[in-house]
Amino acid sequence: MPRLFEPLSLRTLQLANRIVVSPMCQYSAVEGCATAWHYAHLLSLAGSGAGLLCVEATAVTREARITPGCLGLWDDTCEAALAPVIRLIRTTSPIKLALQLGHAGRKGSSRPPWEGGKLIPVGEGGWLPEAPSPIAHAADEHVYVEDLVSMTKELVHYMAF
Repeated sequence: MPRLFEPLSLRTLQLANRIVVSPMCQYSAVEGCATAWHYAHLLSLAGSGAGLLCVEATAVTREARITPGCLGLWDDTCEAALAPVIRLIRTTSPIKLALQLGHAGRKGSSRPPWEGGKLIPVGEGGWLPEAPSPIAHAADEHVYVEDLVSMTKELVHYMAF
């Protein structure tokens, strides 16, 4: 039998086989919340026979999303939207689940790929990307250095009191 179909142990996690469905950005969430698309997409993959299904990159904060359509898990609303999908998978499939936590960094506030993937300006519904430095994601995209400096000063002011 090919090793692909042999069970695999990863510490205490036992997989039925070595097939892993990697996370795929679906850009189908609303304000970070799972939608009917996630039910259809993840349930179809849960029935694939793979040993492990990894849910798409899931943002840890609203600003950590790549696009407005990215899945999130930053508050109770996001959790409540994803929980029924996970419960349904667990009741219909033996597949093990994983979740890819994500933070977009300077790629944050981008349009989805089919809309060009460029930065969405704040005035058009975007947000300030959070990154370790004010380097733009692409050469033709604006860097909000002034805004970053202003935000840092405001944060320091509130922390001082």
